Amino acid sequence: MRVARAKLADGGRVVIPAEYRKALGLRTGDTVIMQLDDGEVRLFTLDRAIRRAQELVRQYIPEGRSLSDELIAERRTEAARE
Repeated sequence: MRVARAKLADGGRVVIPAEYRKALGLRTGDTVIMQLDDGEVRLFTLDRAIRRAQELVRQYIPEGRSLSDELIAERRTEAARE
């Protein structure tokens, strides 16, 4: 685990240390997601946040079931009715 210190600047700005930006693959202008949990702030890349959401949903989907295939089939059925 890496620990770094940063100071809070005007407007609530905090600079993410270069080492952390490099490890996360962050570049100027990238979107990050922040989560406030029990008095701690967690910072995620957008890709990591999406992967976490997918992992959370995946635990409720039975093995071998494809939600995207089901959605496509539903859309085709609806299109055929039109």
